[in-house]
Amino acid sequence: MALPVSFRRTLLVLLIVMIFLIFVVYWSQNGDNDDNKPINSQVFGHINSNGFDRRRQLSDILSNKYLVPPEKTWTYKCVNNRCVRRHFLNTSKHAMKKRVPFQTCSMLCGPPNIWPQPTIKTVLSSKALKFKSSDIKFSVNSAYKNVNNLLKNAFDIFLREVQDFETGGYGDGVSDGSSNGGNANAATSSKQRRSKENPDNNNNFVVASDKNDDNNRENEISDNFLPFLSMGSQKKYDVIAFNVNAKVTEHGDTYLTLHTDESYNLTLSYNDKTVDVKIVAKSFFGARHALASLQQLIWYDDEDDSLKVLSQAFIDDVPKFNYRGLMLDTSRHYFSVESIKRTLIGMAHSKLNRFHWHITDSQSFPFVSKYYPELAAHGAYSASEIYTGDDVKEIVEFARVRGIQVVPEIDAPAHAGNGWDWGMKQGLGQLALCVNQQPWTYYCGEPPCGQLNPKNNNTYIILQKLYQELIELTGPTDFFHLGGDEVNLECWAQHFNDTDLRTLWCDFMQKAFQRLKKANNEFPPAMTAVWSSGLTNMPCLSNKLFAVQVWGGSQWQENYQLIDSGYNLIISHVDAWYLDCGFGSWRPTGEPACSPYRTWQTVYKHRPWDTMRLNKEQMKQILGGEACLWTEQVDEMALDSRLWPRASALAERLWTDPENSNDPDTIPRDIFSRMSVFRNRLLHLGLKAEPIFPKYCAQNPEECI
Repeated sequence: MALPVSFRRTLLVLLIVMIFLIFVVYWSQNGDNDDNKPINSQVFGHINSNGFDRRRQLSDILSNKYLVPPEKTWTYKCVNNRCVRRHFLNTSKHAMKKRVPFQTCSMLCGPPNIWPQPTIKTVLSSKALKFKSSDIKFSVNSAYKNVNNLLKNAFDIFLREVQDFETGGYGDGVSDGSSNGGNANAATSSKQRRSKENPDNNNNFVVASDKNDDNNRENEISDNFLPFLSMGSQKKYDVIAFNVNAKVTEHGDTYLTLHTDESYNLTLSYNDKTVDVKIVAKSFFGARHALASLQQLIWYDDEDDSLKVLSQAFIDDVPKFNYRGLMLDTSRHYFSVESIKRTLIGMAHSKLNRFHWHITDSQSFPFVSKYYPELAAHGAYSASEIYTGDDVKEIVEFARVRGIQVVPEIDAPAHAGNGWDWGMKQGLGQLALCVNQQPWTYYCGEPPCGQLNPKNNNTYIILQKLYQELIELTGPTDFFHLGGDEVNLECWAQHFNDTDLRTLWCDFMQKAFQRLKKANNEFPPAMTAVWSSGLTNMPCLSNKLFAVQVWGGSQWQENYQLIDSGYNLIISHVDAWYLDCGFGSWRPTGEPACSPYRTWQTVYKHRPWDTMRLNKEQMKQILGGEACLWTEQVDEMALDSRLWPRASALAERLWTDPENSNDPDTIPRDIFSRMSVFRNRLLHLGLKAEPIFPKYCAQNPEECI
């Protein structure tokens, strides 16, 4: 008997509902297979039977400050030496294809993504290999046991960071707008171009010699990269062994000096499912820099959920300047040991090698001296905002294994107020003058005032003990910073009106130097630094023993006067390399804070030895440079974004020192691209580096540049 039409309709509706429920259950049980899900479920976590969990997972991803969510809706293709963004919808049309994440495209397309750019020769493959961090093994060959031990520790750090990429998910590398385009000239430079691998012999490099090779990069990525991608749930790896061998040939030093050879040679080859990395350096420091460069040849592919490495590479590299510094003031605000360590991590990956620690000033004295704890008792902001000797040692060792020397500075004779105001109670007389004196504009550059007493011998005794303690904590050094800046003669004039005050400053610095010599077992450091000032223009300090850190404007006459007087210089020009400038005035009276903001482009393009037209002999007087972060308006909540990636721009200026383009306002496109990719590496290392342009510019390289 025929069923009524209404009953048949009801059965049909029930059948459809059952099919839908079966589909939802199946979908729920296969939640890990994102490739079978619609695009809005993959990326935006729309609610289904397990939608709450998926939204929570996405929330967890987005709440992680350092993780870039995979951008499953986009794939990238290398076209004319740049990565082009295209939609990637999981339809039947794309069923047999794999998405290429931006990070993978940027590593295989265009100029080499290494920061700072190597100086001698760079040849990189355009093929990627899939591997596991557990495949990596390390060996070191050196006649120096202390070098072997320190280099093994450096490798442990390298391996942990690679493992973090693997387990934490490195993401697309486009959170700030990473781009990787660039001009063809940079990509095909005779020293800095990628290789087009010889299919008959994986051990050879063949350098591409015409632009057609770059234009074929689109095919290289699609043809060479995709076969290495995982098929199904079973991952297939191209590497079963990843061997890293480091050889240090000449120097057993594990403490940096002004003459340390930091050069290195890195060769990466692939044969018979084995990656062999050979590092040759003359010192531990060169070998450590090689590990930093090797790490930049490794990335995480979120589509394949695997680490990748270039299949071949050759890098020959040496820095242009031996002093590549970063100064942090921990007096205006206190910075925790952990935040200082983050700064050192950024420095190590940027190949900056001197952490100038301006540890005290007139505002606070946070260093707890075992000889004179009264300094911190009277000068620290609080009992928890201090640095003990153990803290200093911890920071020094953290820095040393990363190739960085810590240069502590107890500024004197100026910038020495709070912390020194206890001498009378202890029967030592006035150790400091003008402490907290008003109106401050007469007696110091900023409140509170305070300046050491140059005619109290106890002042020098205390300084000697402080120098001795710092040298004990930081280890052997051939470089020490005495401070010496912004002496206010009006302060001293109140007490010594019968004295030549300029000569008094010279006497103070020379006596402080003699105390430093005694603190260092009667051996003076090879170079002792002082800040530039109106007083350094009168050459009363020996140019054989003293270097001057020039902080004034790049056009100031003192630059030329100091060179003519034979001084070695460390450049820290306020109009280019002061990273605290441009945030407005923090006080209602006195001089306003320096302006404008120093962009990373300003930092990068500043090449003072070029504008000063120094000859070869005069160039020998330039030890290097240093970016400075004074912290009147900075605490550790803003530390990372004030430093990075602008300090990395300084790092390439001092390591590579590329010639500026003819247009003084233009930064080449490939520099934008490399800077953006490197900035994302800093993010995944835990640094809150500021973005350099909108995310749209990342997904559409070169459209914004």
